[in-house]
Amino acid sequence: MPWPFTPSGSSGSGKDDKSGSASGSDASSSSSSSKTPSPPLPPTESSKKPISWNDSLNAVDWEHFKEPRNWIPTVLVTATALASLQIYRSYLRRIPGADHIQPGFFRRRSLLGRVTSVGDGDNFHLFHTPGGRLAGWGWLRKIPTEKKELKGRTIPIRIAGIDAPEGAHFGRPAQPFAAEALQWLSSYILHRPVRAYIYKRDQYERVVATVFVRRALGLVRRDVGLEMLRRGLATTYEAKSGAEFGGPAVEQKYRAAEAEARSKGRGMWKALEQAGKKKGLLGLWGEEVVFETPREFKTRVMNEAEKSGKGGDQKTP
Repeated sequence: MPWPFTPSGSSGSGKDDKSGSASGSDASSSSSSSKTPSPPLPPTESSKKPISWNDSLNAVDWEHFKEPRNWIPTVLVTATALASLQIYRSYLRRIPGADHIQPGFFRRRSLLGRVTSVGDGDNFHLFHTPGGRLAGWGWLRKIPTEKKELKGRTIPIRIAGIDAPEGAHFGRPAQPFAAEALQWLSSYILHRPVRAYIYKRDQYERVVATVFVRRALGLVRRDVGLEMLRRGLATTYEAKSGAEFGGPAVEQKYRAAEAEARSKGRGMWKALEQAGKKKGLLGLWGEEVVFETPREFKTRVMNEAEKSGKGGDQKTP
């Protein structure tokens, strides 16, 4: 039933609208289907040249290195590794013998180690323990004590700036006070940690060094050569050339200590007071007391050996 207020023909117009819209959609679909396809896009470089797997692995992405966070960690790790290697080679690498010491170490480095034997009044053997107890020596790392274990693993040290009385070597007799000097040095440094400030190698492949040892529960550091001079158990080193003290200040200090011991008649200087006197009762008969410094003693022995034709077998350390 039509709406009474609607003009006639309105229903037909609605149908026409619907049909018109349908026809319009059909027309648009037909027109769209009749359009020609768009031309293909030009090929890109990647499609022209395909990248192989190996090329993609070997390619360098330089943009990656523009970011500091990408390369700073690598630089830091490399620098740390190189610095650690240098520290190990300079300070933590154990030196088994005198011939393993690099020339650049002399007058620049010191050797920390334990005295394994004392051969004379002014020389001994040192087992190098770099880093000391902090590096585990003595509680994590064993320090050998047997001769078999120590063979070829110690450094011969010659105490710089002093000359102790000579012991019995190469068939010649010992000098007076040689036994006292050896006994004192052994009691002072044997089986103890010492630090040697190295200067050079001498003609006998010993390392000439100023040696320090800690005494009084490790609270006091003593210069071993200076202590021997103070006690009259050694003289300052006398030589035309090659004397080594570690500097003019040290030489002056050593000579002052020797002069004091001599003036007070300590150690070997006691014999100096008796020089020229007779050994017999009241000094009236017997052999005359002769005082010789270690240098004078060695020079005399060497001259006697040359006269007897045995000079080639003698050494004057």
